[in-house]
Amino acid sequence: MDKILRKRVKNELPEDEVALFREAARGTTPIEVSARARLQAQSPPPLPVQSLLDAHTTLAESVIGPIPWDQSLDTGEEIQFLRDGLGRDVLRKMRRGHWAVQDHLDLHGVNREQARGLLAGFLPSCLKRGLRCVRVVHGKGLRSPNREPVLKGVVRQWLARRDEVLAFCEAPANQGGSGALLVLLKSGTRARVPGR
Repeated sequence: MDKILRKRVKNELPEDEVALFREAARGTTPIEVSARARLQAQSPPPLPVQSLLDAHTTLAESVIGPIPWDQSLDTGEEIQFLRDGLGRDVLRKMRRGHWAVQDHLDLHGVNREQARGLLAGFLPSCLKRGLRCVRVVHGKGLRSPNREPVLKGVVRQWLARRDEVLAFCEAPANQGGSGALLVLLKSGTRARVPGR
C-alpha cells in the first residue's frame, strides 16, 4: 500500500513538495485506522411481539370459553368433536375411513394469525367444491419452543366454532396422527360446471 501511495504522490506532487513533507513528518508515527465501525449505544432488547399477540389472543379466547363437555369427548390425549344431533358412530366411521379425505390444509411453519386466516379461507372453499372430509395438519409441536404445540389446541377450538364443521377427530397415524385432524363438513351444494 505504501508503494501505491508513493507512486500516486510522485505523479501528483512536484518532487520538492514531497521532500518538504517528508522533512516535516520525520519522526512521526502513522495513526492506525480501524476498519470496524464503532457502536454508539446498545440497541434496546427485542420486544416479543408475537408472544404478546398470542397471549392477547389466548385471553380473548378464554372469555368465549372452552368447547362444551358434551361436544368434546376427551379420551386421554385425543380430543374429538361432534356437533349436537349427530350419532357417535360418525366419529367411528371417520376413524375407519368411511369418508375419503378429499383435500388437506398444512399449517406447518405459520403463526396463529396466519393459521386462522388460512383455515377461514380453506373451509368455505371446501364447501363450495362440495367436499365432505378434509384433513387439517396442525403439527405435533416438535419444532416449537419447549416442544409444545402452538396450533394444536387453537385449531381445535376454531374448528368447533365453525358452523360448517360437523365433527372432527385425530387423524390415523399414516395421515398425521396427533399432528392432524380429520374434519367432516356439512354437505354443501357443489357449484355446477357447464357441460357436466
